[in-house]
Amino acid sequence: MARIRRVAAGVLAAGAGTRFDGGAPKLLSPFRGRPLAAWALDAALAAGLDGVAVVTGGTDLAPLLGALGPGVVELRHRGWEAGQATSLARAREWGDAAGFDAIVVGLADQPLVTAGAWRAVGRARAGPVVVATFGGRRRPPRRLD
Repeated sequence: MARIRRVAAGVLAAGAGTRFDGGAPKLLSPFRGRPLAAWALDAALAAGLDGVAVVTGGTDLAPLLGALGPGVVELRHRGWEAGQATSLARAREWGDAAGFDAIVVGLADQPLVTAGAWRAVGRARAGPVVVATFGGRRRPPRRLD
């Protein structure tokens, strides 16, 4: 098995959260005093991977992304309404074009996934797809070589 050299994080944040019943867009709604998406973005950054991108579309995350600094690449996805698979494809295209060997993909609306989970999945030596497990159940993030 080839050694993974460069691994990036891709945070999927393109959905509009239409099933969410709150006063603000889902990803900007407060969770423990911070916008929901801030938790996943901070964890992806803190994982220490070789790059971080966030796929956006249905919600303007510019204020949140601006606070994170230049280390995060925003990938505007015009076709976000076609579903999450198209956001995943957008992240993969970016990773391929930027020369990453793999991308760890997680969801912006999962605030309790830690930087350690992102890092462990990114560093795992298993096959071409690595999936995190929590309580014995497969959950994001996932690494795709």
